[in-house]
Amino acid sequence: MKLEYLSKAALIVIVALLAMHIFHEFRAPRTAYAQSSGSPYPVYIEPGVTMLRAPDGSRQVLGKVVVDLTNGKIWGFPTDTASPYPIDTTYRVSTSNVEPPVSTPIFLGKFDFSKMTTN
Repeated sequence: MKLEYLSKAALIVIVALLAMHIFHEFRAPRTAYAQSSGSPYPVYIEPGVTMLRAPDGSRQVLGKVVVDLTNGKIWGFPTDTASPYPIDTTYRVSTSNVEPPVSTPIFLGKFDFSKMTTN
């Protein structure tokens, strides 16, 4: 008889704790983020399109700026148009083998993240 009361009390405690957990999740749900810190490529992609200039002056094209957050290297991905992705302007409808254009990055420079310290 005493064992029956203990098992009922334990079940009531378990149900009460589960109900509190569920109520808390509905009252204050966790925030969902589009990017997590554990992404395979920790990069920052600059919004919009900008003029990319190669450090040696050999190229000047429109493109996207991408910063590698692990080492501070800055890359430019040419799009050749004001579009945010590469477009093949020589596309012909009759082409049987249609491959999407691939943008090869240009190394633009580096941010020295190690110098960002507070004293």
